Amino acid sequence: MNSQGNLEKFSDILSFGEPMFEFSQINSAKVGQPDFLSGFGGDASNFAIAAARQGANVGMLTQIGGDEFGRRFVDLWQTEKVATHCVKTLPNASTGVYFITHDNTGHHFSFLRKNSAASQITPDQLPQQAITKAKLLHVTAITQAISASSCDSVFAAIDIAKRNNTAVSYDTNLRLKLWSLQRARAIINETASLVDICFPSLDEAQLVTGLTHVDDIIDYYLKLGAKIVVLKQGGDGATVATSDMRSHVTPHKVVPVDATAAGDSFAGSFCTHFVNGESLVRCLELANATASITITGYGAVAPLPTLQQVLERASSKQ
Repeated sequence: MNSQGNLEKFSDILSFGEPMFEFSQINSAKVGQPDFLSGFGGDASNFAIAAARQGANVGMLTQIGGDEFGRRFVDLWQTEKVATHCVKTLPNASTGVYFITHDNTGHHFSFLRKNSAASQITPDQLPQQAITKAKLLHVTAITQAISASSCDSVFAAIDIAKRNNTAVSYDTNLRLKLWSLQRARAIINETASLVDICFPSLDEAQLVTGLTHVDDIIDYYLKLGAKIVVLKQGGDGATVATSDMRSHVTPHKVVPVDATAAGDSFAGSFCTHFVNGESLVRCLELANATASITITGYGAVAPLPTLQQVLERASSKQ
């Protein structure tokens, strides 16, 4: 794999997915003046940076284009101490880009990701040894939705992980602009049956499962085969469950300003502390605290908290 950095190094956590360079419209922009701010996004990248700020030994598994956006992501990850030894550059491909615009009906996302470098990954290009050496592999439904080969690669990566006792976490992020609900439901259900930790969000899980109540949705994913289900419930907190236990945390009282990357930071925090051997209840408490800080700042990266901030926030609730 033609990758960035030293292949002899391995990460405890690998986050597999597509980075997306962001352009966000400035509401106050005037005609003739710049009207977009640049930034970084993509659920897998957000997860990795959130985990790194919690102290995890984490790396990205992805492909980027040989363009300015790809180079900026490498610089970002290296600054954030996210390993890049499983990041491959495709010189003739592009890194995915999206735009956030605003009008009187709200904010809107426009994506330029067709045939992006990340979407061109195939199972034979996976860094098998890095997956084998990892303690946890994190995958998302968005990575499965961006192309058929990327979807195949997620299943292949899970297979490698399962054969080598690498735990697998899965965020069921639902993006219906990328695929139909029917295909999303089939792929998400099949993937959830294979993983150790499943991170559904309540509103999206209601669409996928056709169920309404929290306990019914949790039971649905447990019966599929997920060993641990962590249901993100937004303003109602979150619940972690296995076949033997179920625990709920209420949200911290904060004034939210931007929900960008809240779910990604939650999952990144939970997985970091899971790998470190914390109890599921403690992982949930720290993930809950992490997300509560993330939503008080703007953008995907800037508000992601440090471990010290999370510990202080979590202790303030006890």
